[in-house]
Amino acid sequence: MSASSMVATRNPGFGILMVDDEAPFLRSLSMALERRAGYNHLYRCEDSREALGIIAREPIGLVLLDLTMPHLSGEELLQQITEEHPDVGVIIISGLNQVETAVRCIRLGAFDYFVKTTEEDRLIEGVRRAVAMQEMRLENQAMRRKFLTDTLERPDVFARIITQDKGMRSVFQYLESVAPSGQPVLVSGESGVGKELIAGALHALSNRPGKLVCVNVAGLDDNVFADTLFGHSRGAFTGADQAREGMVEQAGDGTLFLDEIGDLSLASQVKLLRLLQEGEYYPLGSDKPKRSRARVVVATHHDLEQKQVSGEFRKDLYYRLRIHQVEIPPLRRRQGDIPLLLDHFLAEAGAELDKSKPTVPKELAVLLANYRFPGNVRELRALAYDAMSQHRAGVLSMDSFRRALDQKSLGGELTREPSAPVFSPDRPLPTLQEAADMLVDEAMRRSQGNQSIASSLLGISQPALSKRLKKKAGDGSS
Repeated sequence: MSASSMVATRNPGFGILMVDDEAPFLRSLSMALERRAGYNHLYRCEDSREALGIIAREPIGLVLLDLTMPHLSGEELLQQITEEHPDVGVIIISGLNQVETAVRCIRLGAFDYFVKTTEEDRLIEGVRRAVAMQEMRLENQAMRRKFLTDTLERPDVFARIITQDKGMRSVFQYLESVAPSGQPVLVSGESGVGKELIAGALHALSNRPGKLVCVNVAGLDDNVFADTLFGHSRGAFTGADQAREGMVEQAGDGTLFLDEIGDLSLASQVKLLRLLQEGEYYPLGSDKPKRSRARVVVATHHDLEQKQVSGEFRKDLYYRLRIHQVEIPPLRRRQGDIPLLLDHFLAEAGAELDKSKPTVPKELAVLLANYRFPGNVRELRALAYDAMSQHRAGVLSMDSFRRALDQKSLGGELTREPSAPVFSPDRPLPTLQEAADMLVDEAMRRSQGNQSIASSLLGISQPALSKRLKKKAGDGSS
């Protein structure tokens, strides 16, 4: 038994054990798996009696098993594996092309059955399917364990993401679960929520020895996209005096992060799909493929499901990318994070501007809690830096925040579903005066009694609000 040649990154995260008494077949199968699928976490076993020992000692997740072997037949070994190691997947690769045998093996628990004369493409694809299934099973187990215990194994990785939100904690737990996988990850969320920070955390969690390489693909035409990702050989086009490696090669055994993937042209989508499916690419001007070892993470603020329905995004690429998918909630759904982020950004800006961190008026938190933040965390950071640049001493002025958050932006737009009723159909409609009083009450509740903020929410002047409140109080006491 021997593991394949040791390399920095083992792919997949679990071992693939090949059991066959024919050494030449084991060598050729190993070469095919490394060359065609990029799998290098391989173990060989020529004596079926040793297989269970290897499974017990090594992190085996998948067994490729021959049937006709001396000492212990493949069918007997299959039964022992399914009984003693039910979490280990088994693929039969046999010289026998018999339907009855194949059906019997599947009933005994085999994932799939291939004949040794099967075309290499079909065999490799079958192994890929089994590996993907095993990875998903392991990830589901990890997610269940994390959610049941509500724990993070590596909270330090998320130190740059300032949050106390439960939704974000669930995102972190999901990322820890899928980090060991080599499958793509799709990160979705509005602009400014911190998708690149998520990609950085995912890269750190994966323990991949290569770099994190980030590419914003928005606005890249097909040729520039291909050159950026795949590089070119010398003489590939006018001006290509020297060969240049692309971002895929620079990422090496690391992570390739493609931002704004929803803006990618259809022609470029085809090239990305080939990279993900085949794990190889051609530099411009070269007829020799190179193998990609990088894990691909993509991000977008677009609704890719809607774009694939409209034909702007390839369905096959969309389903390939969404194997692992995480959505980052917008800041308006994480209001508890606003004071934390504001404090962090004010301290950060103060350090850069060589100013002491100011005292924050309590009214500022109320003002920001009623703003929708279309630019999310990035917008809050800009507001904090702008305020600090104008700050002199003492209490932080709210003037710069008030100027930025005008009445229209502060009030925001109704976010209810168009078909949802504003008033219950089971109750009579309020009068105009009653509806106005209800709005005033809600504005005062949201502003925590601050008339200046409440008047901004209602789109009226503060004196007009004060007059309404006095009249309402007078009506109540009469």
